[in-house]
Amino acid sequence: MTVQLRIPDLSSYETFVDGFPHDAFVQLREHAPVWWHEPTDRTPDGEGFWCVSTHELVVEVFRSPRTYSSHTGGDRPYGGTMINDMEMSGKLLNMMDDPRHQRIRQLVSKGFTPKRIARLRSDLEAIAERTLDAVAPQPGGRGSCDIVVDVAAELPLQAVCLLLGAPGEDRHALCEWVDITSSDFSDEVPSSVRSEASAHLFQYGQRLIRARTTEPRDVLLSVVIHGELPDQNPSRLDKTEVAMFWSLLFTAGAETTRKAIATGIWELSKSPEQLEALRADRSLMPTAVEEIVRWTTPSVYKRRTATCDTVLGGQRIRAGEKVVVWEMSANRDAAVFDEPFEFRIDRAPNNHVGFGHGPHFCLGANLARLEIDVMLNAVLDRWHHIEATGDPTYTRTNRLSGLRILPVAFADIAPAAD
Repeated sequence: MTVQLRIPDLSSYETFVDGFPHDAFVQLREHAPVWWHEPTDRTPDGEGFWCVSTHELVVEVFRSPRTYSSHTGGDRPYGGTMINDMEMSGKLLNMMDDPRHQRIRQLVSKGFTPKRIARLRSDLEAIAERTLDAVAPQPGGRGSCDIVVDVAAELPLQAVCLLLGAPGEDRHALCEWVDITSSDFSDEVPSSVRSEASAHLFQYGQRLIRARTTEPRDVLLSVVIHGELPDQNPSRLDKTEVAMFWSLLFTAGAETTRKAIATGIWELSKSPEQLEALRADRSLMPTAVEEIVRWTTPSVYKRRTATCDTVLGGQRIRAGEKVVVWEMSANRDAAVFDEPFEFRIDRAPNNHVGFGHGPHFCLGANLARLEIDVMLNAVLDRWHHIEATGDPTYTRTNRLSGLRILPVAFADIAPAAD
């Protein structure tokens, strides 16, 4: 029996204004795990694309970079990881294939070693405390804030500033530019304003790169600029590669973790028993962090391009066709996750793909885990009776989905009597 699918336009931002359309992907996972999305008047480039929705097939695509390219395929001049073709494909780390991808990743990974990331903990803990101090209520009173803007945004922003050696006082201007340049996912900002913000961000990055080139510091940006791979030719990144790295890190590092932190706190506030369990037993934090990443999956999809004719999930895919893997859908797959629509801080195992999978597994995964861990611990130490006081507003995008605004009320935990 043929099942009539009711799938909205997944290339339209309007489909995502109230969050991720989970109902549509339940249908796709069950009846059409590799499904051809016909083009609409909203679809970039006027082309259809394949939607891959199950965990098994998403992982298969991620594990097969020779067949499913992050750069391009067929007769396309460029492709990339967005549904629309992007001229910067092949220039940004996440839009490269090996061997170029592996060469740059080797250099960049030297700045993300577990030891280097662990050294940030004390700085991040101090930032988290200052962030909560800034929204603290009067003694005995009730506080309120926007959990996304006032709390969740601060730690990732300042963490990236620490990594790059950017002055912390510049973070708000940087955040504004990043938000505006990211708004082309939602077309809410005029292109002239986006172009101006993009120029500011690029020029700031160039100034910082020049400073770290002439005056190296023990920060990630200096590692990337001055790092060498003796067995590679050339052995160091060129100016364009460094600039592209700066652009990617600031946008990806600040935007995605912000949404994970905000939504994680919100989900805990809706589940008081889990909130109190985590407050009482911090050994649950590692599994709680992984569940937050699974649940939020801030990077909703990745696009690949078929490099040759192939078959996936019984569907024939031709060279050059777009293949879009939906990580959020994979992270709700009942074939892998027991009760996938339940938020469980003790979920184990948790084989989510919130950080991707395979050669392009997120370089900043351990930093993101640390940031979520630090901010959750700070909130648990300071706040109780957290509750939303208004409706959530979501980012109007199908790419970096998540909370945009969420007002909350809370009270600081009273200090223990002497």
